[in-house]
Amino acid sequence: MHMYTQHFNLQKLPFENVPDPEFFYDQGDHARIRKQISGSLQSGRGLIVVTGPIGSGKTTLSQMIKADFPENIKVIWMAEPPANSIDLYLFLAQELGLHPMSPEKTFVMRDIRNALLEINAAGQKCLIIIDESHLMSDDVINGIRLLNNLEEGSIKLIQLLLLGQEELLEMINRPALEPFKQRIAALETLGRLNSDATKKYIQHRLKIAGGSRELISDTGWEALAIAFQAGGTPRTINSLCDRAFGVAFEREKSSVDAHDIYEATQRLGLRTDVFHYIISLKSQERKNREAHATSHQESTAAAYQEPSPVNTETGIPEVKVPVPETPPPASEYTAPYFKQNTKQAAHISATKPGNMPYDDSRMHLGDPATIYEDIANEIKAKYTQRNLRVPIAFLLISLASLAVRILFFCHQTDSTGFSDCLIDLFNF
Repeated sequence: MHMYTQHFNLQKLPFENVPDPEFFYDQGDHARIRKQISGSLQSGRGLIVVTGPIGSGKTTLSQMIKADFPENIKVIWMAEPPANSIDLYLFLAQELGLHPMSPEKTFVMRDIRNALLEINAAGQKCLIIIDESHLMSDDVINGIRLLNNLEEGSIKLIQLLLLGQEELLEMINRPALEPFKQRIAALETLGRLNSDATKKYIQHRLKIAGGSRELISDTGWEALAIAFQAGGTPRTINSLCDRAFGVAFEREKSSVDAHDIYEATQRLGLRTDVFHYIISLKSQERKNREAHATSHQESTAAAYQEPSPVNTETGIPEVKVPVPETPPPASEYTAPYFKQNTKQAAHISATKPGNMPYDDSRMHLGDPATIYEDIANEIKAKYTQRNLRVPIAFLLISLASLAVRILFFCHQTDSTGFSDCLIDLFNF
């Protein structure tokens, strides 16, 4: 699948799900939270918590925040929280270059405080970032609270940034953690990207990878917008786009269209509203065809109703033969938002048979609606088959139950054979 970079003339894979600051989408919530957190940490406000759904870009955000800090700030990053508070203190001491004489919590905290005082006296600061903070135990949370209490006058000796999933909010909202919650200087939440932000996010990653928005056709963009109309996370968007580009590469197409988006959602097991989009296209196509047919019939009727002109030389009325109106091109039958760019629709090319075979002989350049007919038929077949499963299952269960009852009746009677049993059953 990685071969699609060469096929689409990309310099690198645009949709890898690895934290890469180069691909960081510095817009919307991510840009706002990055700016606010960087300012809060550099001003020494103390404890900051950022939550968000899985794949919302928290880890990448933490790396960008880490890069924002100048060299005079020591950054300690933990990929996940430790098992307990003493492990937290020992890890921090090791990162500060300390060798505690005793593993006792009191002595380790004393050494950490002295080291932080020296760092601040030298005009430096210390920031500790803990990712996956929703996995913290109550003991670790209490240990973080004690670290946040390390102060010299009104100056916090250490800055703390916790990143976690939405479960972290449930944890800190418990009454038992009220002392911890009161010490949070800032609490931010990363939301999902809406349809418009999703489009800009994808365009941003394509641009960084050396591509352009034309690699996705108009039908593809519309399908993506509808697929993520309820919001999407960067991880889910990356997975779907990466799979869709792979599908288009397998079919040797020059751009990704709605057919590829639909196939990608099926391979990933995602449930989207793409089929609603297809149905709306088909409905719009029928309306356009009916309107055109009505207009054609009216013009034909008007031609027959007009009085025939009389030839002045012969005195014989001339017969006016109605000329059928030339039907509009196929692009006029599609939804209005596809009329704006017929050149883009021309990128759609016939594909090779794949997991979703369709008759490429019916493919017409500039007519996106032909793409959806096969998708709609496949969806219809799937739903028809799915809808038949329940009544068939009930029928089989009923037949099995009837057979069991007949056998039980035969067993209770003195019938000598199955035929005698059936006769007795009917007589009964």
